[in-house]
Amino acid sequence: MSDDVFGAPPEETPPAETPPTETPPSEPGADGSVDEFKTFMGHPRGLKTLFFTEMWERFSYYGMRALLVLFMTDLIMNGGRGMDVTKATAIYGLFTFGVYALALPGGWIADKLLGQRKSVLYGGIGIAVGQYLLAIPAAGLFYPGLIMIALGTGLLKPNVSAIVADLYPEGGARRDAGFSIFYMGINIGALVAPLICSFLGENINWHLGFLAAGFGMTFGIIQYVVGWKYLGDAGWLKGEAREPEAKARAMRGFIMGIGLVVLLTAVFIVLLTTNIITVSLVVFARVSGVAVLILALIYFAVLIIFGCRDSVERKRVALIGVLFIGAAMFWSGFEQAGSSMNLFAERFTNRMAFGLEAPAGWLQAINPLFIIILAPVVGVFWVWLGDRNPSLGVKFGFGLALLGVGFLVMSWASTYVENGLVSPMWLVATYFFHTIGELALSPVGLSAITKLSPERFVSQMMGIWFLGAALGNLIAGLVAGLIETLPLPGLFSTVGFIVIGSGALFLVFSRPIAKLAGGIK
Repeated sequence: MSDDVFGAPPEETPPAETPPTETPPSEPGADGSVDEFKTFMGHPRGLKTLFFTEMWERFSYYGMRALLVLFMTDLIMNGGRGMDVTKATAIYGLFTFGVYALALPGGWIADKLLGQRKSVLYGGIGIAVGQYLLAIPAAGLFYPGLIMIALGTGLLKPNVSAIVADLYPEGGARRDAGFSIFYMGINIGALVAPLICSFLGENINWHLGFLAAGFGMTFGIIQYVVGWKYLGDAGWLKGEAREPEAKARAMRGFIMGIGLVVLLTAVFIVLLTTNIITVSLVVFARVSGVAVLILALIYFAVLIIFGCRDSVERKRVALIGVLFIGAAMFWSGFEQAGSSMNLFAERFTNRMAFGLEAPAGWLQAINPLFIIILAPVVGVFWVWLGDRNPSLGVKFGFGLALLGVGFLVMSWASTYVENGLVSPMWLVATYFFHTIGELALSPVGLSAITKLSPERFVSQMMGIWFLGAALGNLIAGLVAGLIETLPLPGLFSTVGFIVIGSGALFLVFSRPIAKLAGGIK
């Protein structure tokens, strides 16, 4: 779509060429103090646009996520895919891995080619198309639908967060408050999505659930376009990326990258279909995880050595690398909500209430409900602490430790499975601990990345943050595949002790981490 439809960056298009109705009423000052932009809870009006864009995108994603594993493992005669748990959770892990891993190239595309603003729009369109493909009851559209959703999310997810940061050029506590409001939008979407999509999918027809998810993303696109004019100067290409020569170089790199991906994919498909090599999805997922970890470490090394301009940037980028590892460990446990814990809810949990059986996916609404209730409390707690506010290392350590406690609760619950279905309160208790852990780690990490990142790399660093989530999602899918082959108490307790151990390391090394942060908490 052309700039003329949605407005254009002020330096690139003379004001006369932009229709008056598409020009923001005034541009925000350096401190974001223009009154016209303070129309959403005392924040720039553009935050409202981004709030609802992300809310509907998360509705779309969490709605389909609540259905995905259950749909794949359901019998074909019931409209499912008839897969065994190991294959279904491997596909789930690879898909959710792709959703977040593609945030890194999505950030690069925004930084070098499109800008964050257009990237969010095109990403949302891709997500909607993917959901509508899943809504069509044709087996051949299942994988293309997942691929479209992954590509679209990779383009939208890191860049909508980067635009939020761009609304607050002054940074500081006001930006943190803006991210807290933005994070609330994420969880409102995540709360409502399972209630609607799981009811339609589990009780009526799987494809109706996916259709509802597609409608959600469509609503998000519409309101984003309507609110485009309130984003001010946020989300456009910055610095030298606006120069024609830089754009040409970026386009050449983009074309070469696409060509390489297409070539490698074609070779891989040929090798598989001709039986020259045989590999299971589980093995492929494991190899992919190791490869991504190695590539991420190489990326950080190259960026620190050649991309950073001074020692301050090098320390902060190195710290982002540490947070990347912590995020991967956290999401490897937390994201089992859509796989192992979703299967536990379906197969081992008593969901009867008032004579009716609740959909298994409804239990996935517990976490966002806790987020909405507890996020303000945690936010007030951080403010109350003032100068005693814990450092990044301490917050990450507590977040991981609480996640581990939740899995120990699941391990305890699993000891009663042999005697029949267990109470849903076990899952509620687990999600409570996971929620407190998430509030200690996720919004803090999201905000810290925008503060630690050099401005010219902010979208790529957001992509790295989501790459950590990608690696965690992949591990979560692989672990969930063991639910039918390993005793549940041992499976959940092993996960719990591993993440508790990771949290302990962050606590032990919190002072060196604080030095790398240079005062950023």
